Amino acid sequence: MNVIIVDDEPKAIELLKGYLEHFGTIELVATFRNGLKAFEYISKEAVDVVFLDINMPHISGISLSKMIPKNIKIIFTTAYSEYAVESYEVEAVDYLLKPISLDRFTQAVSKLLTKKVQKKETITNWISIKSGFETFRITTDKILYLEKDSNYIIYHCENENIIGRETIQQAIKKLPKTFIQTHKSFIVNLDKIKRYDRNTIFIVNNDNEIPIGDSFSQEVFEQLEK
Repeated sequence: MNVIIVDDEPKAIELLKGYLEHFGTIELVATFRNGLKAFEYISKEAVDVVFLDINMPHISGISLSKMIPKNIKIIFTTAYSEYAVESYEVEAVDYLLKPISLDRFTQAVSKLLTKKVQKKETITNWISIKSGFETFRITTDKILYLEKDSNYIIYHCENENIIGRETIQQAIKKLPKTFIQTHKSFIVNLDKIKRYDRNTIFIVNNDNEIPIGDSFSQEVFEQLEK
């Protein structure tokens, strides 16, 4: 998790730098005493979290927070409690009042890490399938298996089939690791397998039998028997 500190007080920056050293999953990548310089950095580099002072020259922390992309988390660090209400408008993770103790800082980081875990848990894998003049967007957990038919791939889904003009290599490249190729003409969603034997896979709520090709069998069974 890449973090920057934005504060016009050198002592405040040093304090937070020291606190951050206690957390191995967090990497401090830059510090700034100027909000505009910080914004320039954020526009070019990967940043996950900003520890942001409010009362600064050139641009206030509140104004800067409204310019920062929504995917970047903000923790305000300030000596002024009257800005707390405004901090809620930008959905800040926390609002730390100076002087900041290590205990209070740790609480803020705990909130931050909890939000990161929750975000990971709610991620949905979407893929796009171009079919004729239309493009379908579907979640991968709705896909049972894929079948190659000449120059096309048939996506067998829970409630529909979608045909896309693509190769099996192109299809598997955009799918998550829960999908595995079992045959030169088939890709299967591992989460949808009901049962299998040495030669065949049977999909949940589906009458079709998916073959296991000889050249794919070793990798298939390694995945199935994990």
